[in-house]
Parts: sequence; structure tokens; C-alpha cells
Amino acid sequence: MNDAPTRTPAQAAPTRREQILSEAARLFAERGFHGVGVDEIGAAVGISGPGLYRHFAGKDAMLAELLVGISERLFAGGRRRVIEATSAGGGPAAVLGSLIDGHIDFALDDRALITLHDRELGQLRDSDRKQVRSLQRQYVELWVDVVRLLHPDAYEAEVRAAVHAVFGLLNSTPHLGRPGALPGREATAALLRRLAHGAFAALSDGEPRPEA
Repeated sequence: MNDAPTRTPAQAAPTRREQILSEAARLFAERGFHGVGVDEIGAAVGISGPGLYRHFAGKDAMLAELLVGISERLFAGGRRRVIEATSAGGGPAAVLGSLIDGHIDFALDDRALITLHDRELGQLRDSDRKQVRSLQRQYVELWVDVVRLLHPDAYEAEVRAAVHAVFGLLNSTPHLGRPGALPGREATAALLRRLAHGAFAALSDGEPRPEA
């Protein structure tokens, strides 16, 4: 999902800092954090490795900005979608649909960051890792609140488990094969959308639930 401010045509090109982060994410995801040197990241954006230090203190700072940044974007984007869908008069189903669509955009457009989070979160400093976890918890609770409105008879623990399961489903995109092996973007998005809605619909499928 991309919740960066919309650029004017004159600002359409990414900044050098954004270019560095994009290439760092790609290289870290492909070869691992420890398998990539600063010189290689610099070469990927056409500047010397030492030149990167004008933008970042080092690889650790790049990794922190990537992982903290995407957690901030997801949470901020989720809150915005809830506010916008609610302000437009949408009920819980419309709000949930907007959240799902936003997360699908992230899952399809930022596959390298999903891989990076799965493999390299432990490389962050404790303070950065705690910040990522805090933002993730807030993002989960945003979804839980909406799903509970849509499925008021479901247990809270069930709803929370369903939210995590849907995240796992949507975040599986790095494991679906090479980009060229996937169906078109719209077809993939439509499939993920049906699967996510189907997973949440199972909360009200009439199956008996264990006693609390």
C-alpha cells in the first residue's frame, strides 16, 4: 500500500532517498541483510557507496526506515480508510472492504518489504523493533474493531485469529511465484479479495462454537 503524499507532475520522479530505500529493500529481500554491502546499494542507484552516508548512517538505518516506515504507512492508511468509508456513510462491510483493498495494494506492490519483515525484523535495534510491533498491534486492533461490528456474535478471540489469518493469506504474495508467473495484477487482487472476504464470512457460517 502506498500512502505517501500524491506528487505533482513536476515531483513525479522519486527522490534519491526513496530510490536508495527501494533498491535496498529489493537487494535485502533477494540476498539477505548481511549479504548486501553499502557499495552494492550505491551502485544500484548510481552513486558511490560512501555517498549513501549523506542520506543514511548505514545499512541499519535503511532497514529501520523500511520496516518502521511500512508499519507506519499501513496503520496510517488503515485509519484513513476507516474514516473515509465511515464518512461516506458506509457500514462495517464497506469499511472492511476498504481495509482489505488497501492491504491487497500493499501485498502486491511491496512484496520485498514482506520478505524483509519476515527475515530481518530481528536485525533491528530493540527500540525500532518495539516500535514496529506497537504499530502492528494498533493496525490489528483497527481491523478487529471493524470485524466485530460486522460479526457481533463472534468471540473476540475468534475475530482476532481471523484477522491474523487474513494477514497471513494476503502477505503470502512473495511465495506465489515469480512476478511473471502470477496472473495479472487485477486478477490476483480480485482473487485475494474473494479469499479474504470468504475467510471473514466463515465467522458467521453457523458452525457451533466452543463455550467460552
